[in-house]
Amino acid sequence: MELKNIIEAVLFSSSRPVTLKQISKRLAEFPPEEIEQAIGALVREYGDGGRSVEIAQIAGGYQMRTRPVFRDYVKRFVREKDVGLTRSMLEVLSIIAYKQPVTKKEIDVVRGVDSARAIKHLLERRLVEMAGRNGDAGKRIVFRTTDRFLEVYGLKSLEDLPTYKEIESLEG
Repeated sequence: MELKNIIEAVLFSSSRPVTLKQISKRLAEFPPEEIEQAIGALVREYGDGGRSVEIAQIAGGYQMRTRPVFRDYVKRFVREKDVGLTRSMLEVLSIIAYKQPVTKKEIDVVRGVDSARAIKHLLERRLVEMAGRNGDAGKRIVFRTTDRFLEVYGLKSLEDLPTYKEIESLEG
């Protein structure tokens, strides 16, 4: 069996991004260099634009996904993952994404209201996590986004978040 076909089948059947480390561990009979080459070949093949799906690097792994141009058609047949965020939850998630690691108090100052409930819901949805405690007096808990956040929003890493300038240009 060709390694590239095996990896393609794995990516096709997985609902979550699969990391190079996971593939190498579970396909230990293949050298890591060959695995990387096979993934690279698949990414190039699916990236030529002639297919309706692509292999995207998401949250530190690889995932087979529908190209955005076909999204509206696919939505007619398949319900998207709806994380069901309220406006307050989106506000808190945005603050955490851009200011992480960040304390609840810092979030509350930016929003001007208590954010405990929104943080609780984001923790339950695994979009944010506790990232330890800061060095300030009282050692407050700090929050950061998770790999699930990257996956849900289709981001390779936090560097893919739009900059403040890009957001402002959309508004103007």
